[in-house]
Amino acid sequence: MSEIILTIQDVNPLDLLGEKDSKLKLLKEAYPEITITSRGNNIKITGEKKFTQQAKTSFERMVKTLKDEKELSNEKVKSILKGNYVIDLEEVNGISEKAIVHGRNGKAIKARTRNQKKMVEQSEANDILFAIGPAGTGKTYTAVALAVRALKNRLVKKIILTRPAVEAGENLGFLPGDLKDKIDPYLRPLYDALDDMLPGDKLEHFMSNRTIEIAPLAFMRGRTLNNAFIILDEAQNATGTQLKMFLTRLGPTAKCIITGDLSQIDLPRNQKSGLYLALDIVSGIEGVSHVKLTAEDVVRHRLVKAIIKRYDEYAEVQRLEREARAFDKNKTKKDDV
Repeated sequence: MSEIILTIQDVNPLDLLGEKDSKLKLLKEAYPEITITSRGNNIKITGEKKFTQQAKTSFERMVKTLKDEKELSNEKVKSILKGNYVIDLEEVNGISEKAIVHGRNGKAIKARTRNQKKMVEQSEANDILFAIGPAGTGKTYTAVALAVRALKNRLVKKIILTRPAVEAGENLGFLPGDLKDKIDPYLRPLYDALDDMLPGDKLEHFMSNRTIEIAPLAFMRGRTLNNAFIILDEAQNATGTQLKMFLTRLGPTAKCIITGDLSQIDLPRNQKSGLYLALDIVSGIEGVSHVKLTAEDVVRHRLVKAIIKRYDEYAEVQRLEREARAFDKNKTKKDDV
């Protein structure tokens, strides 16, 4: 039998434990084998040593996350308890998850989930990385952080960020302004990520001297992209020809991350996403890697994860219905024969 008493320090107990102890209840539910009680600023954990130590580590992760991020949602607690949420536990158990890069005001930008961590590791080990997953999983943000780190460490001389300028229900031609004004809304997520990682004056300087270049995918044609970190975002909206064109632009000292969400293709119905084809063709080539992110990696509002799961369930039902209809159709043909 083991007994551990933890004292809540340097954080607001209400923020840590939640209203009506909602977050503490999540901790208790995760470790039903032991007893967890709270009195004032003290948490007592009693039970078999193996489980008390696990609960202690989870509790310390909650405290560390709250200190670092100034907030701790119930969804984040659930991710910590499932082991999906990666944080810096150097003080806790000797494991150090280093920041990818330090952004504005010294903010540490880190991989926050297991698959984001895989993105970092696979990008370091390979020159081309496909990061595929639903909205909100941090694909673009993590990729931009890796590119900024490479630039700061002088591993590359420039960053090139590109996206297909494909309308998601709107017509590009009807947007006001010149070509730049029309295209900028499609590239805004890339600007936002950069703005979080670089001081305004430095970002403006890098943009003006083209150290950082943001452009539509069509503008990559005919170029050789060398000594650069290149990110192709929203690759699900690229055609097969466009993706082949992009992949064959890479120079001998280039690194590349291609991100995409195969559940949000905005191409015309008669056009298949080139991302499917590219993943199939380049799979197994040395130096090319692939990381799949899931709803468990979502770092946006807690409802985004639930919404993605519902859409995935709906898509699976639709797939099974299509297969059933195709089977019935083939069976009818055979019976007629």
